[in-house]
Amino acid sequence: MFNIDSARKTMVFPMVLLKLADWLLYQLLANSCYRALRKMRNYGFFLRNPSFRLSQQPPLFPSVTKCGLEGRASQTLVCDIDGALLRSQSFFPYFMLVAFEGGSIFRAFLLLLSCPLLWVLDYELKIRVMVLITFCGLRLKDMKTVGRAVLPKFYLENLNLQAYEVLASTESTVVFTSIPRVMVEGFLKEYLSVGDVIGTELHTVGHYFTGFLSGSGLLVKHRALKEFFGEKKPDIGLGNSSLNDHLFISLCKEAYVVNKEDIKSSANSIMPRNRYPKPLVFHDGRLAFLPTPFATLSMFIWLPLGIVLAIFRVFVGIYLPYKMAISLGTSSGVNIRVKGFSPQGSGSGKGVLYVCTHRTLLDPVFLSTSLGKPLTAVTYSLSKMSEFIAPIRTVRLTRDRKQDGETMQRLLSEGDLVVCPEGTTCREPYLLRFSSLFAELADEIVPVAIDTHVSMFYGTTASGLKCLDPIFFLMNPRPSYHVQILGKVPRELTCAGGKSSFEVANNIQRQLADALGFECTTLTRRDKYMMLAGNEGVVVQDKRKKP
Repeated sequence: MFNIDSARKTMVFPMVLLKLADWLLYQLLANSCYRALRKMRNYGFFLRNPSFRLSQQPPLFPSVTKCGLEGRASQTLVCDIDGALLRSQSFFPYFMLVAFEGGSIFRAFLLLLSCPLLWVLDYELKIRVMVLITFCGLRLKDMKTVGRAVLPKFYLENLNLQAYEVLASTESTVVFTSIPRVMVEGFLKEYLSVGDVIGTELHTVGHYFTGFLSGSGLLVKHRALKEFFGEKKPDIGLGNSSLNDHLFISLCKEAYVVNKEDIKSSANSIMPRNRYPKPLVFHDGRLAFLPTPFATLSMFIWLPLGIVLAIFRVFVGIYLPYKMAISLGTSSGVNIRVKGFSPQGSGSGKGVLYVCTHRTLLDPVFLSTSLGKPLTAVTYSLSKMSEFIAPIRTVRLTRDRKQDGETMQRLLSEGDLVVCPEGTTCREPYLLRFSSLFAELADEIVPVAIDTHVSMFYGTTASGLKCLDPIFFLMNPRPSYHVQILGKVPRELTCAGGKSSFEVANNIQRQLADALGFECTTLTRRDKYMMLAGNEGVVVQDKRKKP
């Protein structure tokens, strides 16, 4: 009897596991495959009968293009960022940005591998899977950095102009979204001045995300709207053409939809840079493209070749003569355009001071290669690796004005010198405030307008590994450098001609901005690092090493 009871007990646990596995297979496999086959059937039927597809789905609400903007100053708008404020038809690229920039390249690759599964899942399961892969083990601090420094650029580039105009015409906006709130709240409040953001909450343990949703689960928009407003109806509801959004916006006094056809066919939905609600001056991250599944797959296919190509380009720049380096570099895909010529020295015994705009750490290198002569570059916080691979002489400054001035005077007495008075790089068409120190040191000043273009990776970072900046830039399939050497600054516009150092610096900043079509700002290196990295961008030396 004892043996029979023991045997029965030992059979309970395996049976439970079998039932659990059977339920999981039914939920995740059977249902998903059924939904996938139904999608394929419907798609094939509608493809063969486009007239039926259009006739059977009449619009329930007018398009957002029909929404008048006058008299909205006291009204409240409710909408979603996914499918309404953004032109993108999928939120996958933004999860990929968090996975790559906040996590790692391995996390991003795992998310890419999940694409076939995501295609057959319904909306809720799709969000849950992307959240699990993107956020499991991710630090809260890393998500905060990505939300502040990386995502806003891509949100602004994909902002629907027509939807934004409706938003801007109202007094207040409340965004309800099934997307995790931590992914969108910072942008919505900082750039669009949204009052409240109600989104899906994620579960956390300590300083880490677990990859699961909180106890409340995925946010249901129409329920959340009722809880937030109670019996009161919002004035305007803005959604997409899905049935879920129709239920959501039907609870408003007026309702409009953002149709996919309007986005595809109308250029009026594209947000131009000069219409951005807030200028985009600084942003961080390595990816220079919106990582859709196809674009991300292309990046991973290119990556091994890109690494080899970057190493080849580095060795070409270090070990070969200037003309040969330009020839081989150009044949490898680097686009170098040079305008202007090298000025002649005045024979005063001092070198020429080249004042450059600062786009990447390679600015002095490309200028030296373009001129075909060795130059000395002064830097503030160059990494040891960048110093090692630099084909030109680099000298560190200390940020002590008197000491740095003496160092630069000594270097000018030895030859030509390159300085980037912005003090840090800027990716967008803006010039940061110029430090005036250089204007006090030389009478022969040559402004150099430098601009770069990349298609896959940015060659600068504020919060990542700076030692990899040159490698990432050279990993691009066709990186480009445009070097425009302007004429020597007339003596009467220098300190020797009676101008103050601030006047000289501001005049050269405007001259370079005009040459590039950029805009001058008063922002500084400190402003950039406080925004992107949460610090002042100054490397603190170990005081124990000081005597």
